[in-house]
Amino acid sequence: MHTITKKSTKKAWANAIAEPAKEFPLTQLSILSGEIPEGLRGTLYRNGPARLERGGERVGHWFDGDGAILGVHFTDAGASGIYRYVQTAEYQAETQADKFLYGVYGMHTPGPIWKRWGQQIKNAANTSVLALPDKLLALWEATNPYALDLQTLETKGLDDLGALDNGLPYSAHYKRDSQTGEIFNFGISIGSSVQLNLYKSDRTGKIIQKTAFKLDRYSIMHDFVLTQRYLVFFMPPMRMKMLPMMLGLNTFSESLLWEPQLGTQVLIFDRENLSLVSRGETDPWFNWHFGNGYEDQDGSVILDMVRYSDFHQTNEYLREFASGETHTVTKGTLWQVRLNPQTGKVTETQEVVKQKCEFPVVQRCLRRQATQVGQPWRYTYILLMPQRTDTDKESFSAIARFDYKTETLTEADLGENRYPSEPIHAQDAQNPEQGWLLTVVYDGNSHSSEVWIFDSDRLDAEPVCKLGLPSVIPHSFHGTWNPA
Repeated sequence: MHTITKKSTKKAWANAIAEPAKEFPLTQLSILSGEIPEGLRGTLYRNGPARLERGGERVGHWFDGDGAILGVHFTDAGASGIYRYVQTAEYQAETQADKFLYGVYGMHTPGPIWKRWGQQIKNAANTSVLALPDKLLALWEATNPYALDLQTLETKGLDDLGALDNGLPYSAHYKRDSQTGEIFNFGISIGSSVQLNLYKSDRTGKIIQKTAFKLDRYSIMHDFVLTQRYLVFFMPPMRMKMLPMMLGLNTFSESLLWEPQLGTQVLIFDRENLSLVSRGETDPWFNWHFGNGYEDQDGSVILDMVRYSDFHQTNEYLREFASGETHTVTKGTLWQVRLNPQTGKVTETQEVVKQKCEFPVVQRCLRRQATQVGQPWRYTYILLMPQRTDTDKESFSAIARFDYKTETLTEADLGENRYPSEPIHAQDAQNPEQGWLLTVVYDGNSHSSEVWIFDSDRLDAEPVCKLGLPSVIPHSFHGTWNPA
């Protein structure tokens, strides 16, 4: 009798998440090629799900993995790296039990259905980071952030920023205005009603103003746009099947419904007093991430984002991603949108990058007021799928810069089986006209991770420096640059 062995269709990127990530202490990083720029001084932080398996069980969705933070410190003595899991209470309890104990976005609380009612969800602390003067916050979506030491990444504990009482959610996608020092953020809470909570903080992160706005339904709002005068939200056409989720029949992810007939709701708030300015409606689409936004001379808000035709395909792709093998085809592309903030009416949309892309970012440096957040900008940086790849099975293997002035896309294709993270812009400390792009690269050819540094104006040239990391860093979500 002959046994037919099914050939694995897994791609090289899957090896980066096949096993839980290994922490490493503060370690001097070896230079693999080039030189560290003399003006690159500060720290690159990245956050992402690093443990997708425990006790022989796999997570239900990529969003469910335990968060771990990578810190790469650039000083006159060179570059050193450190990688540590965020020691949440749930992470520690599951480590001790060597099994999953909590429900998350795509997972039930283990055990019989009757035990799921009202069970605590795990704070995965796995989505982004906020560098404050005296601490680093590990951010996710559903409750308070965790505070860590900026240098050692030691976990200090939950942080309420002075006003996140009763576990109010604090999103992963804050916006910081370097000219005022203000930090804006939001969180969506589900109780007797669905509320959009808005927060304004001072430069230390302490919340100095907050308000709650009642929504007519639950929808995923993962990000927003800050302009000179407004906070802009797009609420995709979604609803939630609340009862099956509350009864433990469906996971949070399974409870989300895509209903395009509802249209995308536009919500615009005044950034000074957090009051609603206007509410509009536009075509149905879904987006996880915005790049940036600002107000034009005629008062219009111009913003860009990565837009999808629906929610279910991108969500299913991200669920499959955690297994190391994807089958669902999904494609997000970069769009520019113009709207009237006084009416909430979208007046123009344009697809500017037609290749599959994600994680749009702009220059976000804090010192010397170099940030472009909420201001007119020229370049949006993205993760990109080169046209050579099998897009339904591969992961992003290029970074790119879109130039709105010349309407050109400059690509850095990292080559076969190499996968970058979201590109982070860092301004040169000695020359304000010089910028660098930093990305953490998983090399599937050698099963290793590296930090690549590009000249932001010469993305199509070789990296100016490559640094070796002591262990593999799984594919991560978001990061930041904190200048020295």
